[in-house]
Amino acid sequence: MKETRLRFAPSPTGSLHIGGLRTALFAYVIAKSQNGKLILRIEDTDQSREVEGAKEHLLDILNWSGIYFDEGPHKKGNFGPYIQSQRKEIYKKYANTLLKSGHAYRCFCSSERLTEMRKKQQENKEAPRYDKHCRNLSEEEIENKLANKENFVIRQKMPLEGEVKVKDELRGDISFKASDLDDQVLIKSDQMPTYQFASVVDDHLMEISHVSRGEEWIPSFPKNVLLYQAFNWEIPKFIHLPLILNKEGGKLSKRQNDVAVEDYKEQGYLPAALLNFSILLGWHPKGDNEIMSLEEIFEIFKIDDMQISPAVFDREKLDYFNAYYLRQLSPESLVEKAKEFLKDYQLKDIKYLQKILVLEQTRIKKLDELPELIDFFFQDDLDYEAELLIWKKSTEEETKLCLEEIHDFLNNIEDSKWDEKYLEETIINYLKENDKKLGNYLWPLRVALTGKKNSPGPFEVASILKKETSLKRIKKAIAII
Repeated sequence: MKETRLRFAPSPTGSLHIGGLRTALFAYVIAKSQNGKLILRIEDTDQSREVEGAKEHLLDILNWSGIYFDEGPHKKGNFGPYIQSQRKEIYKKYANTLLKSGHAYRCFCSSERLTEMRKKQQENKEAPRYDKHCRNLSEEEIENKLANKENFVIRQKMPLEGEVKVKDELRGDISFKASDLDDQVLIKSDQMPTYQFASVVDDHLMEISHVSRGEEWIPSFPKNVLLYQAFNWEIPKFIHLPLILNKEGGKLSKRQNDVAVEDYKEQGYLPAALLNFSILLGWHPKGDNEIMSLEEIFEIFKIDDMQISPAVFDREKLDYFNAYYLRQLSPESLVEKAKEFLKDYQLKDIKYLQKILVLEQTRIKKLDELPELIDFFFQDDLDYEAELLIWKKSTEEETKLCLEEIHDFLNNIEDSKWDEKYLEETIINYLKENDKKLGNYLWPLRVALTGKKNSPGPFEVASILKKETSLKRIKKAIAII
């Protein structure tokens, strides 16, 4: 049985987008669910768009995400090189094969002629495509142009009539009119291949069994299949992933900060949450459980369970997933992952930090929320308006008296008994036994300790702050009200 082999082939033109991560993830899951291999191949044929350092950044962010490759520029296999710019002679060889077999031809049209051609097509409201001007040049004409060293590209010679039928594993057979297909460029004038040509040659030579890619590539599908047929090569199984739309039904956009994977990393999303969420953008397991590790997904994944309807990128759902995975972290792991987001704090006392983070662990959706949530633990002097201390219909005078009473009560608690459980039981019992309204005491106590409208409860906070700091903060609240 042929080995299952999939590839992820990004271009080093900038940050990895969330759609690219999903493509890589599906290739990874399909490969591993069938005990196959995942190959990384860098598609750098358009070197004018290449961004310096992008290759290294791609590897870093993919490694961070938890998607691992069996072969690639960083992990040598038997099918390299894995960077397309290093494979020029290979493409040249196969382009010449197509020229000899009559499935391709040289096009000597100048950029000026092509620009004028497209202008006329626009004026006539015609579909933009090459007009086949050089398709039937005689051998003599070609030889003369080559002798004159005229620049040329190599174009694929498409059939002029009939239909081209292709098969997508999710959609079944799809038919295209041959007359609608453009004679696409295979080799550019700088002798670099186009993506469409290089990907077909490389997929064949690297023995790729399945090609997973976005739905936007379906229009080029027949051109790919015709190339396979021209070479008499076996066609891989093609799987076109559905579009990803935002909740409003539009495309994801940089403006809304929902494109680059790096942005999600910097906001404090965990790789496990991002992958779990992304696999559901085009696949749904049987049953109600959607929260799964990669290993669990490998076990149950089937291509037949994939979907073709557009997938909705719901940020609230991603936040739900991330909050879940954050809650699963051990205190030690939480501290380790949070450090990157707390560089402005002096983190010498790790045990103190760990207590704080465990307290916030059930409240956060992303790690970048932490600085604002826990800043009061690291401040000597809290800054807040006195009005915030007042509970509902209470008055300033009543609030001040409540704070003075609770201060005196807490002052009498021994340091050795100062912990969350004892504080809660003792204070609540005292208030109830004396027929006090809990809100009138606990609200200003919590605000005095945190300076915030929303924060953890006063007992948890006081337990971490310890007695001296807690009393100091209550005294300040009494003074400002």
